[in-house]
Amino acid sequence: MPSKKPTSSRHARHPEKRAAHSQAKAPARAKNATQRTAAGRSVGTTRGAGQRYVIGVDLGGTNIVVGAMPLDGTREYGVRTEPTHSELGADSVVERIGRMIDEVIATTGTETGAARRDFIGVGIGAPGPLDRAQGIVIVTPNLGWRDFPLRDRVSARVKLPATLDNDANCATVGEWWRGAAAGGRNVVGMTIGTGIGGGLILEGQLYHGSSDVAGEVGHTTIDPTGRRCKCGNYGCLEAYASGPAIAQRATEALAGGEASLLRELIQDDMSRMTARIVYDAATLGDPLAVEVVRETARFLGTGVANLLNIFNPDVVVLAGGVAAAGDALFEPLRAEVRRRAFRPAVEACRIVGGTLAGTAGVVGAVATFMLQTLGGIGPHHHE
Repeated sequence: MPSKKPTSSRHARHPEKRAAHSQAKAPARAKNATQRTAAGRSVGTTRGAGQRYVIGVDLGGTNIVVGAMPLDGTREYGVRTEPTHSELGADSVVERIGRMIDEVIATTGTETGAARRDFIGVGIGAPGPLDRAQGIVIVTPNLGWRDFPLRDRVSARVKLPATLDNDANCATVGEWWRGAAAGGRNVVGMTIGTGIGGGLILEGQLYHGSSDVAGEVGHTTIDPTGRRCKCGNYGCLEAYASGPAIAQRATEALAGGEASLLRELIQDDMSRMTARIVYDAATLGDPLAVEVVRETARFLGTGVANLLNIFNPDVVVLAGGVAAAGDALFEPLRAEVRRRAFRPAVEACRIVGGTLAGTAGVVGAVATFMLQTLGGIGPHHHE
């Protein structure tokens, strides 16, 4: 079904910007129009005047992914991935992001003929909590940063306007705009990787909450006396069902001496255990791996059921490496949700894996740049 054109939720909190926002059209509809970026320069969107592009940066605890898209969101250009290496410090990460952006611009130019002036800005998705207005990463356990001005540092490095949003918000918007959640009006996104993040689309708008921390589903408590999370709390969903947590639980299960294909796959080196290896072993029918995946599904299903009862969404999309687990994860997860959530909420909602493998965060970072600076994004994939 058609979905409402997304608009930036910040306008609802800043009445003085409503007039300007009402003038902004979705880029794909803005023929012969001129739109103004946050840096104050006008950007023509008429194809005859040349296509314009936005760079998307998805900063994770393990990897950085960078790519470019035109304003209509029809293609991804120059996508590349590199390890984050957060242990080298924030300055090193900024330099790596800057170099990757330069490379993406060069590659996109080679493919399309675009010049650097055709790139209007950079959208950055980063782990939170964040202060979007100031462009600051307040704290991120998986990177070890506190009060770091990421947006302005990247902007200064590449000499382009930049915006900052939560990485899971970006992935959710990406799947909503161009992926598995297209057509949804109320969408809950979950990203499962180094950590577990979440994003909320409510009544067709990205929801940030009163202080930009809405959607932190990975830090909802599922066991008040459970495992310690990197955030300092005990029993967070992330401490049980993130990629490293899945690997840790599989390693603990192997320590009991049980025979498993996992030993062969990791060559008896426990440090090589990853969630993907666990998924692969489960797909091959290994009983221990199957049980770890089923247990993961129960943890995630508990978290998703809570979200269904609170938000009553029409789509829940799980992005990240978790999609690789397939039915081995999703069937017991959906069963757990049916067991725990109210039936009307279950019947109204589809629970799906993300379809933008590896690039949901980049696509969403591009979209959030346009939401924050142009007031809207192009048509959804289904339109």
